[in-house]
Amino acid sequence: MTELTRPFTPDWISPPGDTIADLLEERQWTQEQLAEDLKCTNEYISQLITGQESIDDKIAFKLEQVLGGTAKFWLNRESDYRSELVRLQQEEKKLQKWTDWLEKLPVRELMNRGAITKYRIDATNKPSLVRELLYFFDVSSPEEWLNNSETMEVAFRRTRQEKSDLGAISAWIRLGEIEAEEIDCPEYSEEKFKNAVQEIRKLTILSPQDFTHQIQQLCQEAGVVLILVPSIPRAHISGMVRWLNPNKALIQISDYGKRNDRFWFTFFHEAAHILLHNKQDIFLDEFDGEQIVESEQERQANEWAREFLIPNQYSNELDQLKSKESVINFSKRLGIHPGIVVGRLQNDGLIERNQMNDLKTSFSIDDLKKLGLTQDVTENLIPV
Repeated sequence: MTELTRPFTPDWISPPGDTIADLLEERQWTQEQLAEDLKCTNEYISQLITGQESIDDKIAFKLEQVLGGTAKFWLNRESDYRSELVRLQQEEKKLQKWTDWLEKLPVRELMNRGAITKYRIDATNKPSLVRELLYFFDVSSPEEWLNNSETMEVAFRRTRQEKSDLGAISAWIRLGEIEAEEIDCPEYSEEKFKNAVQEIRKLTILSPQDFTHQIQQLCQEAGVVLILVPSIPRAHISGMVRWLNPNKALIQISDYGKRNDRFWFTFFHEAAHILLHNKQDIFLDEFDGEQIVESEQERQANEWAREFLIPNQYSNELDQLKSKESVINFSKRLGIHPGIVVGRLQNDGLIERNQMNDLKTSFSIDDLKKLGLTQDVTENLIPV
Protein backbone atom coordinates (compact mmCIF):
# COMPACT_ATOMS: atom_id res chain seq x y z
CA MET A 1 0.00 0.00 0.00
CA THR A 2 1.50 3.32 -1.06
CA GLU A 3 1.01 6.80 0.36
CA LEU A 4 -1.44 7.55 -2.43
CA THR A 5 -3.63 4.52 -1.76
CA ARG A 6 -3.45 4.45 2.02
CA PRO A 7 -6.93 5.07 3.52
CA PHE A 8 -7.13 8.29 5.52
CA THR A 9 -7.82 7.32 9.14
CA PRO A 10 -7.31 10.40 11.29
CA ASP A 11 -7.12 10.25 15.07
CA TRP A 12 -9.70 13.04 15.32
CA ILE A 13 -13.33 13.21 14.23
CA SER A 14 -15.84 16.01 13.89
CA PRO A 15 -19.12 15.86 15.86
CA PRO A 16 -22.32 17.20 14.29
CA GLY A 17 -21.94 20.10 16.71
CA ASP A 18 -19.09 21.42 14.54
CA THR A 19 -21.55 21.87 11.69
CA ILE A 20 -24.03 23.54 14.04
CA ALA A 21 -21.32 25.90 15.34
CA ASP A 22 -20.31 26.82 11.78
CA LEU A 23 -23.91 27.67 10.89
CA LEU A 24 -24.31 29.78 14.03
CA GLU A 25 -21.14 31.70 13.19
CA GLU A 26 -22.25 32.19 9.60
CA ARG A 27 -25.60 33.62 10.72
CA GLN A 28 -24.09 35.46 13.67
CA TRP A 29 -26.41 33.67 16.08
CA THR A 30 -25.62 32.83 19.69
CA GLN A 31 -26.12 29.47 21.33
CA GLU A 32 -28.77 31.10 23.48
CA GLN A 33 -30.74 32.09 20.38
CA LEU A 34 -30.55 28.54 19.05
CA ALA A 35 -31.63 27.12 22.41
CA GLU A 36 -34.65 29.43 22.34
CA ASP A 37 -35.60 28.42 18.78
CA LEU A 38 -35.17 24.71 19.54
CA LYS A 39 -36.98 25.11 22.89
CA CYS A 40 -34.22 23.51 24.93
CA THR A 41 -31.70 24.60 27.55
CA ASN A 42 -28.44 26.43 26.90
CA GLU A 43 -26.60 23.59 28.58
CA TYR A 44 -28.09 21.09 26.15
CA ILE A 45 -26.96 23.17 23.14
CA SER A 46 -23.47 23.47 24.59
CA GLN A 47 -23.25 19.71 25.04
CA LEU A 48 -24.75 19.10 21.60
CA ILE A 49 -22.03 21.21 20.00
CA THR A 50 -19.25 19.38 21.86
CA GLY A 51 -20.72 15.96 21.02
CA GLN A 52 -21.67 15.10 24.57
CA GLU A 53 -25.35 14.97 23.63
CA SER A 54 -26.75 12.99 20.72
CA ILE A 55 -29.13 14.08 17.96
CA ASP A 56 -32.34 12.09 18.07
CA ASP A 57 -35.31 12.14 15.67
CA LYS A 58 -36.97 15.02 17.53
CA ILE A 59 -33.90 17.28 17.55
CA ALA A 60 -33.09 16.35 13.94
CA PHE A 61 -36.51 17.57 12.85
CA LYS A 62 -36.10 20.82 14.80
CA LEU A 63 -32.63 21.40 13.30
CA GLU A 64 -34.13 20.93 9.86
CA GLN A 65 -36.66 23.65 10.58
CA VAL A 66 -34.27 26.10 12.25
CA LEU A 67 -30.89 25.61 10.55
CA GLY A 68 -31.79 23.87 7.32
CA GLY A 69 -30.69 20.54 5.94
CA THR A 70 -32.94 17.54 6.20
CA ALA A 71 -33.63 15.57 9.36
CA LYS A 72 -32.01 12.63 7.57
CA PHE A 73 -28.84 14.69 7.06
CA TRP A 74 -28.58 15.42 10.80
CA LEU A 75 -29.31 11.83 11.79
CA ASN A 76 -26.69 10.52 9.32
CA ARG A 77 -24.20 13.06 10.63
CA GLU A 78 -24.84 11.79 14.15
CA SER A 79 -24.62 8.13 13.11
CA ASP A 80 -21.34 8.65 11.29
CA TYR A 81 -19.86 10.46 14.27
CA ARG A 82 -20.83 7.73 16.75
CA SER A 83 -19.49 5.02 14.43
CA GLU A 84 -16.19 6.87 14.15
CA LEU A 85 -16.03 7.17 17.93
CA VAL A 86 -16.35 3.41 18.21
CA ARG A 87 -13.66 2.92 15.53
CA LEU A 88 -11.27 5.24 17.33
CA GLN A 89 -11.88 3.55 20.66
CA GLN A 90 -11.17 0.15 19.11
CA GLU A 91 -8.10 1.49 17.36
CA GLU A 92 -6.86 3.08 20.58
CA LYS A 93 -7.12 -0.28 22.37
CA LYS A 94 -5.21 -1.95 19.54
CA LEU A 95 -2.48 0.71 19.54
CA GLN A 96 -2.21 0.42 23.30
CA LYS A 97 -1.51 -3.30 22.97
CA TRP A 98 1.27 -2.55 20.48
CA THR A 99 3.23 -0.02 22.53
CA ASP A 100 5.92 -2.60 23.39
CA TRP A 101 6.92 -2.36 19.71
CA LEU A 102 8.40 1.06 20.43
CA GLU A 103 11.21 -0.56 22.41
CA LYS A 104 12.48 -2.18 19.20
CA LEU A 105 12.72 1.06 17.23
CA PRO A 106 14.98 4.15 17.31
CA VAL A 107 12.04 6.38 18.23
CA ARG A 108 13.99 9.39 19.50
CA GLU A 109 16.29 9.29 16.48
CA LEU A 110 13.33 9.37 14.10
CA MET A 111 11.80 12.24 16.09
CA ASN A 112 15.03 14.21 15.88
CA ARG A 113 15.14 13.70 12.13
CA GLY A 114 11.58 14.93 11.67
CA ALA A 115 10.36 11.58 10.36
CA ILE A 116 7.72 11.40 13.10
CA THR A 117 6.21 14.00 15.43
CA LYS A 118 8.10 14.78 18.63
CA TYR A 119 6.28 13.49 21.69
CA ARG A 120 7.22 12.86 25.26
CA ILE A 121 7.53 9.10 25.36
CA ASP A 122 5.02 8.29 28.11
CA ALA A 123 1.94 6.13 28.48
CA THR A 124 -0.34 8.87 27.16
CA ASN A 125 1.59 9.44 23.93
CA LYS A 126 2.75 5.92 23.12
CA PRO A 127 -0.38 4.94 21.13
CA SER A 128 0.07 8.04 18.95
CA LEU A 129 3.70 7.13 18.40
CA VAL A 130 2.69 3.63 17.35
CA ARG A 131 0.23 5.13 14.86
CA GLU A 132 2.89 7.39 13.35
CA LEU A 133 5.44 4.60 13.10
CA LEU A 134 2.96 2.33 11.36
CA TYR A 135 2.48 5.12 8.85
CA PHE A 136 6.23 5.73 8.55
CA PHE A 137 6.95 2.06 7.80
CA ASP A 138 3.80 1.78 5.64
CA VAL A 139 2.49 -1.25 7.54
CA SER A 140 -0.76 -2.04 9.30
CA SER A 141 0.72 -3.74 12.37
CA PRO A 142 4.01 -4.47 14.17
CA GLU A 143 3.63 -8.06 12.99
CA GLU A 144 3.64 -6.93 9.37
CA TRP A 145 6.70 -4.78 10.07
CA LEU A 146 8.49 -7.74 11.64
CA ASN A 147 7.59 -10.05 8.77
CA ASN A 148 8.77 -7.51 6.19
CA SER A 149 11.99 -6.84 8.09
CA GLU A 150 12.79 -10.50 8.62
CA THR A 151 12.01 -11.29 4.98
CA MET A 152 14.42 -8.58 3.85
CA GLU A 153 17.00 -9.67 6.42
CA VAL A 154 17.03 -13.16 4.90
CA ALA A 155 17.89 -11.57 1.55
CA PHE A 156 20.73 -9.48 3.00
CA ARG A 157 24.25 -10.36 1.93
CA ARG A 158 25.92 -9.18 5.12
CA THR A 159 29.61 -8.49 5.77
CA ARG A 160 29.55 -9.31 9.48
CA GLN A 161 28.56 -12.39 11.40
CA GLU A 162 26.85 -10.73 14.35
CA LYS A 163 23.44 -9.14 13.96
CA SER A 164 22.99 -5.41 14.29
CA ASP A 165 19.82 -3.89 15.67
CA LEU A 166 16.96 -4.81 13.33
CA GLY A 167 14.85 -1.80 14.32
CA ALA A 168 17.69 0.64 13.63
CA ILE A 169 18.50 -1.03 10.31
CA SER A 170 14.88 -1.03 9.15
CA ALA A 171 14.49 2.66 10.07
CA TRP A 172 17.66 3.60 8.17
CA ILE A 173 16.53 1.62 5.13
CA ARG A 174 13.04 3.16 5.22
CA LEU A 175 14.40 6.71 5.36
CA GLY A 176 16.26 6.10 2.13
CA GLU A 177 13.38 4.23 0.54
CA ILE A 178 11.02 7.16 1.11
CA GLU A 179 13.36 9.55 -0.64
CA ALA A 180 14.14 7.14 -3.48
CA GLU A 181 10.44 6.68 -4.27
CA GLU A 182 10.23 10.38 -5.12
CA ILE A 183 13.16 10.41 -7.55
CA ASP A 184 12.58 9.75 -11.23
CA CYS A 185 15.42 8.59 -13.42
CA PRO A 186 15.88 6.96 -16.83
CA GLU A 187 16.10 3.20 -17.14
CA TYR A 188 19.30 1.66 -15.90
CA SER A 189 22.10 1.55 -18.46
CA GLU A 190 25.12 -0.58 -17.63
CA GLU A 191 27.27 1.30 -20.13
CA LYS A 192 26.29 4.68 -18.71
CA PHE A 193 26.86 3.49 -15.15
CA LYS A 194 30.32 2.16 -15.99
CA ASN A 195 31.16 5.55 -17.49
CA ALA A 196 29.66 7.32 -14.48
CA VAL A 197 31.78 5.27 -12.07
CA GLN A 198 34.91 6.22 -14.01
CA GLU A 199 33.99 9.90 -13.76
CA ILE A 200 33.13 9.57 -10.07
CA ARG A 201 36.58 8.16 -9.28
CA LYS A 202 38.03 11.50 -10.43
CA LEU A 203 35.82 13.29 -7.89
CA THR A 204 37.39 11.57 -4.87
CA ILE A 205 39.95 14.39 -4.62
CA LEU A 206 37.17 16.92 -3.96
CA SER A 207 35.58 17.87 -0.65
CA PRO A 208 32.15 16.43 0.20
CA GLN A 209 30.64 19.89 -0.40
CA ASP A 210 31.94 19.80 -3.97
CA PHE A 211 31.32 16.20 -5.03
CA THR A 212 27.92 15.37 -3.51
CA HIS A 213 25.62 16.73 -6.19
CA GLN A 214 27.91 15.57 -8.97
CA ILE A 215 27.97 11.91 -7.97
CA GLN A 216 24.21 11.86 -7.39
CA GLN A 217 23.60 13.35 -10.83
CA LEU A 218 26.02 11.01 -12.61
CA CYS A 219 24.37 8.00 -10.96
CA GLN A 220 20.86 9.22 -11.66
CA GLU A 221 21.56 9.74 -15.36
CA ALA A 222 22.59 6.07 -15.52
CA GLY A 223 19.42 4.82 -13.80
CA VAL A 224 20.91 4.49 -10.31
CA VAL A 225 19.53 6.50 -7.40
CA LEU A 226 22.16 7.46 -4.84
CA ILE A 227 20.72 8.37 -1.44
CA LEU A 228 22.76 9.63 1.50
CA VAL A 229 21.18 8.86 4.87
CA PRO A 230 22.97 9.74 8.13
CA SER A 231 23.92 6.70 10.18
CA ILE A 232 21.60 5.56 12.96
CA PRO A 233 23.04 4.34 16.28
CA ARG A 234 23.17 0.54 16.57
CA ALA A 235 22.58 0.04 12.84
CA HIS A 236 26.32 -0.10 12.00
CA ILE A 237 25.51 0.21 8.30
CA SER A 238 27.88 1.72 5.77
CA GLY A 239 25.86 1.04 2.65
CA MET A 240 23.22 -0.95 0.87
CA VAL A 241 22.31 -1.88 -2.70
CA ARG A 242 18.94 -3.07 -3.90
CA TRP A 243 16.95 -2.94 -7.11
CA LEU A 244 13.67 -1.04 -6.68
CA ASN A 245 12.54 -2.49 -10.00
CA PRO A 246 14.37 -4.16 -12.92
CA ASN A 247 15.30 -0.75 -14.34
CA LYS A 248 16.07 1.27 -11.21
CA ALA A 249 18.85 0.53 -8.72
CA LEU A 250 19.32 2.13 -5.33
CA ILE A 251 22.63 2.78 -3.61
CA GLN A 252 22.12 3.99 -0.06
CA ILE A 253 25.15 5.18 1.91
CA SER A 254 25.53 6.36 5.49
CA ASP A 255 28.31 8.37 7.12
CA TYR A 256 29.09 5.57 9.55
CA GLY A 257 32.73 6.19 10.50
CA LYS A 258 32.60 9.87 9.47
CA ARG A 259 35.60 9.61 7.11
CA ASN A 260 35.84 10.01 3.35
CA ASP A 261 37.93 6.86 2.84
CA ARG A 262 35.11 4.73 4.20
CA PHE A 263 32.53 6.64 2.15
CA TRP A 264 34.41 6.14 -1.10
CA PHE A 265 35.20 2.47 -0.52
CA THR A 266 31.54 1.89 0.36
CA PHE A 267 30.34 3.66 -2.78
CA PHE A 268 32.59 1.66 -5.14
CA HIS A 269 31.83 -1.55 -3.24
CA GLU A 270 28.09 -0.96 -3.80
CA ALA A 271 28.72 0.01 -7.44
CA ALA A 272 30.46 -3.34 -7.86
CA HIS A 273 27.36 -5.15 -6.61
CA ILE A 274 25.31 -3.42 -9.30
CA LEU A 275 27.79 -4.24 -12.05
CA LEU A 276 28.61 -7.81 -11.00
CA HIS A 277 25.65 -9.34 -9.21
CA ASN A 278 22.05 -10.49 -9.42
CA LYS A 279 19.26 -7.92 -9.37
CA GLN A 280 17.25 -10.05 -6.92
CA ASP A 281 19.87 -9.79 -4.17
CA ILE A 282 19.92 -7.12 -1.45
CA PHE A 283 23.38 -6.25 -0.18
CA LEU A 284 23.66 -4.71 3.28
CA ASP A 285 27.24 -3.80 4.08
CA GLU A 286 28.81 -3.13 7.45
CA PHE A 287 32.43 -2.02 7.39
CA ASP A 288 34.24 -1.55 10.68
CA GLY A 289 37.82 -2.11 9.61
CA GLU A 290 37.70 -5.82 10.45
CA GLN A 291 35.60 -7.19 7.63
CA ILE A 292 34.29 -10.71 7.80
CA VAL A 293 33.11 -11.60 4.33
CA GLU A 294 30.37 -14.20 4.30
CA SER A 295 29.76 -14.61 0.58
CA GLU A 296 31.53 -14.84 -2.71
CA GLN A 297 29.62 -11.76 -3.85
CA GLU A 298 31.08 -9.69 -1.01
CA ARG A 299 34.58 -10.91 -1.73
CA GLN A 300 34.15 -9.99 -5.39
CA ALA A 301 32.80 -6.53 -4.54
CA ASN A 302 35.67 -5.92 -2.13
CA GLU A 303 38.28 -6.96 -4.68
CA TRP A 304 36.64 -4.92 -7.42
CA ALA A 305 36.59 -1.77 -5.27
CA ARG A 306 40.19 -2.25 -4.10
CA GLU A 307 41.42 -2.80 -7.66
CA PHE A 308 39.36 0.08 -9.04
CA LEU A 309 40.69 2.59 -6.51
CA ILE A 310 44.29 1.32 -6.39
CA PRO A 311 45.01 -0.92 -9.39
CA ASN A 312 46.98 -4.07 -8.62
CA GLN A 313 49.92 -2.84 -10.67
CA TYR A 314 50.53 -0.27 -7.92
CA SER A 315 49.88 -2.50 -4.92
CA ASN A 316 53.51 -3.54 -4.57
CA GLU A 317 54.37 0.10 -3.82
CA LEU A 318 52.05 0.33 -0.82
CA ASP A 319 54.50 -1.04 1.74
CA GLN A 320 56.96 1.68 0.75
CA LEU A 321 54.58 4.48 1.81
CA LYS A 322 55.96 5.34 5.25
CA SER A 323 55.43 9.11 5.32
CA LYS A 324 52.58 11.50 4.68
CA GLU A 325 54.54 13.06 1.82
CA SER A 326 54.93 9.70 0.10
CA VAL A 327 51.22 8.98 0.49
CA ILE A 328 50.29 12.37 -0.97
CA ASN A 329 52.62 11.92 -3.95
CA PHE A 330 51.35 8.39 -4.56
CA SER A 331 47.71 9.50 -4.43
CA LYS A 332 48.42 12.30 -6.92
CA ARG A 333 49.86 9.78 -9.36
CA LEU A 334 46.71 7.67 -9.08
CA GLY A 335 44.33 10.64 -9.11
CA ILE A 336 42.60 9.74 -5.85
CA HIS A 337 42.31 11.33 -2.42
CA PRO A 338 45.22 10.55 -0.04
CA GLY A 339 42.71 9.52 2.63
CA ILE A 340 41.75 6.55 0.44
CA VAL A 341 45.38 5.45 0.34
CA VAL A 342 45.66 5.78 4.13
CA GLY A 343 42.51 3.68 4.55
CA ARG A 344 44.00 0.98 2.33
CA LEU A 345 47.29 1.00 4.24
CA GLN A 346 45.44 0.69 7.55
CA ASN A 347 43.15 -2.05 6.27
CA ASP A 348 46.11 -4.06 4.93
CA GLY A 349 47.94 -3.69 8.25
CA LEU A 350 50.80 -1.71 6.71
CA ILE A 351 50.28 1.14 9.20
CA GLU A 352 48.41 1.42 12.49
CA ARG A 353 44.80 2.55 12.65
CA ASN A 354 45.81 5.77 14.37
CA GLN A 355 48.43 6.76 11.80
CA MET A 356 48.01 9.50 9.15
CA ASN A 357 44.32 9.99 9.88
CA ASP A 358 44.77 13.72 9.35
CA LEU A 359 45.09 12.97 5.61
CA LYS A 360 41.48 11.80 5.65
CA THR A 361 38.52 14.19 5.39
CA SER A 362 35.56 14.23 7.75
CA PHE A 363 32.30 13.25 6.11
CA SER A 364 28.97 14.23 7.69
CA ILE A 365 25.70 13.92 5.81
CA ASP A 366 23.99 16.10 8.42
CA ASP A 367 26.47 18.89 7.65
CA LEU A 368 25.77 18.53 3.93
CA LYS A 369 22.05 18.81 4.58
CA LYS A 370 22.50 21.96 6.63
CA LEU A 371 24.35 23.46 3.68
CA GLY A 372 21.53 22.39 1.35
CA LEU A 373 23.86 20.10 -0.62
CA THR A 374 21.72 17.00 -0.40
CA GLN A 375 17.99 16.45 -0.27
CA ASP A 376 16.39 16.03 3.16
CA VAL A 377 15.06 12.46 3.35
CA THR A 378 12.15 13.56 5.54
CA GLU A 379 10.81 16.34 3.34
CA ASN A 380 8.68 13.96 1.27
CA LEU A 381 6.87 12.54 4.29
CA ILE A 382 3.15 13.24 4.36
CA PRO A 383 1.98 14.32 7.85
CA VAL A 384 -0.25 11.87 9.70
